Amino acid sequence: MVTLSPDLKAKLSTPLKIGSFEVKSRVLQSPLSGVTDMVFRRLVRRYAPESMMYTEMVNATGLHYVKQLPKIMEVDRNERPISIQLFDCRPDFLAEAAVKAVEEGADTVDINMGCPVNKITKNGGGSSLLRQPEVAEAIVREVVKAVDVPVTVKTRIGWSDKEITILDFAKRMQDAGAQMITVHGRTRAQGYNGNARWEWIARVKEVLSIPVIGNGDIFSVEAAVKCLEQTGADGVMCSRGTLGYPFLAGEIDYFLKTGEELPSPTPIQRLECAKEHLQALYEYKGERGVRQARKHMTWYSKGFAGAADLRGQLSLIENVQQGVDLIDRAIAQLANGYELIEENQLAISGA
Repeated sequence: MVTLSPDLKAKLSTPLKIGSFEVKSRVLQSPLSGVTDMVFRRLVRRYAPESMMYTEMVNATGLHYVKQLPKIMEVDRNERPISIQLFDCRPDFLAEAAVKAVEEGADTVDINMGCPVNKITKNGGGSSLLRQPEVAEAIVREVVKAVDVPVTVKTRIGWSDKEITILDFAKRMQDAGAQMITVHGRTRAQGYNGNARWEWIARVKEVLSIPVIGNGDIFSVEAAVKCLEQTGADGVMCSRGTLGYPFLAGEIDYFLKTGEELPSPTPIQRLECAKEHLQALYEYKGERGVRQARKHMTWYSKGFAGAADLRGQLSLIENVQQGVDLIDRAIAQLANGYELIEENQLAISGA
């Protein structure tokens, strides 16, 4: 059984203060490339209405040269609180992009200093900034000067096991004007392998006065509570645990506020959500949305009879109706299975 210590319960009962901005939830939805578009955020927000959401990361250099803002930067004026995440290594381009982000409705601007992907790091962005702390400082200072909303940073504990530099790096970010830092407890070299080392998040919390958010291996309510207890962090950020499961941030938020666990959604409820997700992506992006939906559909299709076959079929869908038909068929099969189980239980109880 998951429980909250009295100290943690008291801490979590207050809003999360990011500079001058207050958030009524200590659970944040991570920016995820190719995932956290407006459709996905709406699903997450249904269950976690007070959580901070993040857009997919936006390339500041690319933004500098385009006349029309990319769709990944689009936010609904009614979706609050919302942060737009930017990446690059050029302080002036990032400052310019931050101004556009605020004009679009961002409540905070987040700078990605943790992405481990080669195509990002080889151009000086993401986690490569852990090796360029002076550049990272200059970025934060320029962005802070450019906008009147809080500027935050998301990063990792270091480049590799031989270069765990997060303590000095985090202090530099705070001194440069960052109002919050999210720490993923892995190095760039780890990628997403091995365990997140939450002990480094605890050490960061000890040396900073700004809020510190714990990230990495938050796949359940229990994991979120353990992370908060072990690190003293001011909140947790959900990432891969929400893939095919947009309920997670809401489940954690509800527990932190009430001390009670919500019942997990049934396979049928998860598939109903998958169908809604598919249809919304099609309405928002057309056929491109259907192609993007394939990966989402495979993430939803886990943990029930026939899931493997359904995953294979959904990964190949060519149009929205094909996907809807497959999901409806799976839902009907699951519903029939539940009815048979109930009939058997009644027969046994009546014997």
